Amino acid sequence: MDMKKMMRQAQMMQKQLNKAQEEVQSMTCEGTAGGGMVKAVVKGDMTLVSIEITPMVVNPDDVEMLQDLVVAAVNDAMRRMSETAQAHIDAATGGMNLPLR
Repeated sequence: MDMKKMMRQAQMMQKQLNKAQEEVQSMTCEGTAGGGMVKAVVKGDMTLVSIEITPMVVNPDDVEMLQDLVVAAVNDAMRRMSETAQAHIDAATGGMNLPLR
């Protein structure tokens, strides 16, 4: 394989990687806790977009439980986004398993 061809392939892969990273930024993932009583949505840049809490889970006498559920839902959403983003990047790079920026 000649050097020019390798450079073209590397540039093409870089473009595909950049496009995939841009696509990831517009994605969202939802995480849940408490059987769906608390839901969190995270964007591809790992910013929290929203939290939805079912009113029946709000108990003024047990705020700690609600706090735990919120943390669990956010962590679940972030984990799902991380996995989704990595899978999207892997697909764009032919499975070369490049880390996200």
